[in-house]
Amino acid sequence: MDWVHAVVLAVIQAVTEFLPISSSGHLILVPYLLGWPDQGLSYDIAVNTGTMLAVVVYLRRDVKEVVAGFFRALARRRIGDDPGARMAWHLILATIPAGLAGLAFHDLVEHSARDPRVVAVNAILFGVILFIADRRGKRQRTLTGFSWKDALLFGVAQALALIPGTSRSGITMTAGLFSGFTRAECARFSFLMAVPVGVLAGLLDAIKLVTGPELVPGSLGGMAIGLVVSGVSAYWVIDWLMGWLQKQTLTVFVIYRLLLGVAIFTLAL
Repeated sequence: MDWVHAVVLAVIQAVTEFLPISSSGHLILVPYLLGWPDQGLSYDIAVNTGTMLAVVVYLRRDVKEVVAGFFRALARRRIGDDPGARMAWHLILATIPAGLAGLAFHDLVEHSARDPRVVAVNAILFGVILFIADRRGKRQRTLTGFSWKDALLFGVAQALALIPGTSRSGITMTAGLFSGFTRAECARFSFLMAVPVGVLAGLLDAIKLVTGPELVPGSLGGMAIGLVVSGVSAYWVIDWLMGWLQKQTLTVFVIYRLLLGVAIFTLAL
């Protein structure tokens, strides 16, 4: 993998991971247009690690409080009114549906569901649903009033994101908006959810890499570039999006999703 290939894919991964525009759609469309071969599992691990680290750094105060709260709850053997402990266990609950769905439907997601037409339909369908949620949501609640029911709802939404074209950030923000949360708070919890999911996905990919073919010679350079570029790019994207959501709607992303779905349909037919 040359450095241009590594940089472009890292930026695409970083941008599409957090903007509600479907990373799977872009990872199908861009290599097709440029005629690039599959980048390989080792590179995927590198860029996924980079984007996860960006979340940890950007939301470091939240992450620190969640980790500390988790251990406080274990030590006390109760959650009580501890905000950090409650958020930690909310994140654990929200991660379970995606984990179970991933184990149950892994083969379907990896093969049949990756049909470009499936990606195109979901990019359009869930884009329209996101538009409705953005327009009709009350956008008044904050994470201070987050409940176990909310955590489960976010978790089920995240499980749906296993279907290519859905967008993990898009569908979780949709669930949050329908529940009355502000755009920024929806994004904040969605980004926090990316950490445990990223760790689990990274571990599974690492196991596949270790138990599968040996590391391709010369791939370490591409992995290093992917890790750094995806991390820096993701940090910038998160910072930009959080600022955008304070003042703007999600309509521009909905329009982009519709255009993306049409583009994929055109290429697939």
